[in-house]
Amino acid sequence: MKDYTSNWEGKIESSRTFNIKVEIENLGLEKARFKISNNKSIIDYPFDSKSTSILKIPFAENHSFEGVLSENEKEINGFIKSGLLLYHLKLTLSNRNSFVGVWNILMVDKLKSEKFYLSLENGSGNNYEAYPFFGDNTFTGTWCTNFQKENDSLFFEDFKTGLKFKGKLLPQKINLGIYIGDGLVSQIDLKKSNTDWEIGLFDTIKIDKITGNLQFEEMEKLIAKDSFPNTHSVLISRKGELIYENYFDGYNSNIPHQMKSASKSISSAIVGIAKDKSLFINVEQSIFDFLPKKYQTYKDSLKSKINLESLLTMSSGIDAVDYGINANAESPAVEDNFQMTKDWTETILNSKMINRPNTKANYGSANPYLLGVAIDSIVSESLALFIDKNLFQPLKISNYVIQSDLKGKPYFGGGMYLTPKDMLKFGELYLGKGKWESKRILSKKWIKNSFKNYRNLENVQEKNGYGYLWWHNTYETKRKRIKSIEARGNGGQYIFVLPSLKTVVVITAGNYRNGKTQQPEMVFEKYILPYLEN
Repeated sequence: MKDYTSNWEGKIESSRTFNIKVEIENLGLEKARFKISNNKSIIDYPFDSKSTSILKIPFAENHSFEGVLSENEKEINGFIKSGLLLYHLKLTLSNRNSFVGVWNILMVDKLKSEKFYLSLENGSGNNYEAYPFFGDNTFTGTWCTNFQKENDSLFFEDFKTGLKFKGKLLPQKINLGIYIGDGLVSQIDLKKSNTDWEIGLFDTIKIDKITGNLQFEEMEKLIAKDSFPNTHSVLISRKGELIYENYFDGYNSNIPHQMKSASKSISSAIVGIAKDKSLFINVEQSIFDFLPKKYQTYKDSLKSKINLESLLTMSSGIDAVDYGINANAESPAVEDNFQMTKDWTETILNSKMINRPNTKANYGSANPYLLGVAIDSIVSESLALFIDKNLFQPLKISNYVIQSDLKGKPYFGGGMYLTPKDMLKFGELYLGKGKWESKRILSKKWIKNSFKNYRNLENVQEKNGYGYLWWHNTYETKRKRIKSIEARGNGGQYIFVLPSLKTVVVITAGNYRNGKTQQPEMVFEKYILPYLEN
């Protein structure tokens, strides 16, 4: 392995190699088939579809599809479980009695670069680490693990997407295959790199720009010159009408963007839908009302007071502060720590309390994670299908991905991927007090309660007010102070809901490690808000 410890590069067959066709043939018959392919067959899996209304198809090791046929029998909505992700698919009935859709496993509409790189590191004997990189950095990257070597063969896999990599060590090159289960997706010949890698060097030509009454020339110039680095999109709607849309750095309207913790606000909406459907009594119910018997041993006089509202408002009192003033990096209930354990629920509940529930707010992802566990326990179908049926289908959102926990359940602490346009729709739902395009999706009461300021977050410098997994902020203009309710995610993922201006603004970015995660607030206040006021 020492001889192969180096940087390697090659070329993917096509920019659409990872835009995978999914087909279900002969639905309703005993000999139905589940097929996936690109320019060749990857998986051809027979299954019996006669006996169930919900399709459950385990088409490869650690891969499965779960979906539901629509009432008009013209489409199937469901999810491919691959790695840590739940990819939503809408399969549409074609002429040949088959349902067809596309699975974009890298979460891009097509690769803007066909370059592929591999870093082999720490090579000694049979030990090594392997890190693949795609030339298109609009794909959010791999989380590789399970490195193995047998003779001249390498094996590793991407924990996030579920892709497997099998390499053959040859004189002066590596032959690398990329697989879904045992199905070959792409074969790449790699040679040692002689020059620096080129990743994400895209022209910042603006794509899909909607020209309206608003002009933001100065803001666009600053983004293009990298004064506002890693800005990926800016969108604005007023009274439900899209009045500005612009993308940068290779992004476009078809790429689901990593929302990080901005999807906590979507988790809040799911809790609201469950409440509107009377699946639980009220937000004053203890979390232990929803937990299996094995976790009841952690119930004591103080923890029994942890109710749904305390979790919605980051006020559980658990030592689960992810960052900032009160953060305890050693606490097992901090996100970086509980996600490294086998049982996240047990780890969190076994952690110490630092406050009485519903007294002080400190931002921590353990709170919404427990909400997800609670809601999963009361829905009749899988939680992913519940989310799709009751929120995303009514919003006409189908191009999205849900990050799961280790049990394959949607992770309520954050990690969804939505297109910026669909993020805008979600903001419009809350601006419309639970209605979107005249259709009631959430009750007006839930929206009102969600937007209340229950208490200020103690671990952040600004002491922002906080609602049901929604941030509060106030911006200054020459004329007045404008209140904003916001979904926020690491790296600069923002949905600004501005009731006084009947406006929603979405900004996405990629500032994960440079201290500029709140850059969208500056862009919004200095360059967008003055135009909105006028």
